[in-house]
Amino acid sequence: MFKKIIIGTALAAISFTGTTALADNINPGEGITVKPARATWDTGFFQEALVRRGLETLGYDVDFPKTLVNPIFYKTVTLGDIDYWTNGWFPMHNDQLPSNFAEKAEKVGYVMKAGGLGGYLVSKKEADKYNIVSLDDFKRPEVMEAFDTNGDGKADLTACPPGWGCEKIITHHMDVYDLKNSVNPVKAAYAAGMASAMAGYKNGGPIFFYTWAPNWTIFKLKPGKDVVWINVPEINPTKAQMSAVDRMTVSGLEGAVSDPVKLGFVASDIQIVANKKFTKNNPAARKFFEVFTLELSDVNEQNTRMNDGEKSKQDVQRHVDQWIAKNQDKWDGWLEEARSAAK
Repeated sequence: MFKKIIIGTALAAISFTGTTALADNINPGEGITVKPARATWDTGFFQEALVRRGLETLGYDVDFPKTLVNPIFYKTVTLGDIDYWTNGWFPMHNDQLPSNFAEKAEKVGYVMKAGGLGGYLVSKKEADKYNIVSLDDFKRPEVMEAFDTNGDGKADLTACPPGWGCEKIITHHMDVYDLKNSVNPVKAAYAAGMASAMAGYKNGGPIFFYTWAPNWTIFKLKPGKDVVWINVPEINPTKAQMSAVDRMTVSGLEGAVSDPVKLGFVASDIQIVANKKFTKNNPAARKFFEVFTLELSDVNEQNTRMNDGEKSKQDVQRHVDQWIAKNQDKWDGWLEEARSAAK
């Protein structure tokens, strides 16, 4: 009888320990609060919401993200005030990293490798009419006049707001290509600026804008049909672009005026950036960051739905639900890898 009690107690202890270990493995983030951030451009909200959902499924208590401009995020992640974001564009953002970045933070995985395409587009009708193939063509009086929407004598370019990586590069282009007297970069909030430009285009006017992929703009305005990608006069990289000059010229781009086309922007890697102390203490979260990826087409599709009005928190969460349902095996595999990393 005494032996049976000992054996029963031992089995119960083993059973309890195994159950506890299993529970810990299912929810390795239980009891841990995570502080994320997200970028100011809403085309990056979808990947943030998906990663947040992944961490929540792993048991983490994830705060709603703070929306930060790039330099502020990179500073706060090194300080440990923010744990991560999903909106790193490299090498575009390299010159925005603080001097202690490598010591305090890290780039983890690839949301989209070489997925961040950027460049200038022009309405196809005007490109054909005025033979526009390069930014240099905007120095011609007839082109400046055709794209002057505010009467200042310069062609109006829908550009990027201050603090964005693309804003620095566009400013660089205005300098090195001697365009300050020919082109007026409009630096309003991007969504508002594009809405205004597209309204003019729908009323029969021209359009000249910077954009990137993933983005809803090239779903609304089809390259090759509505607009065309144009060249920069020559490849003249910023310091941050030096390490990837070969990615500033792209071949096989649909709707480009030439093949290859000199875009002047690096096809950037979109990566998660996280505080090193956080990833060291949370191997499950780090592994999820490492394996998480998205297809460009999926982000473009979701971005277009947001631009069409599905942009509330509830809408974005529904988009997350629908994406996971369509990619359940992949999603479950990521979670399994993350849980295994926590053993």
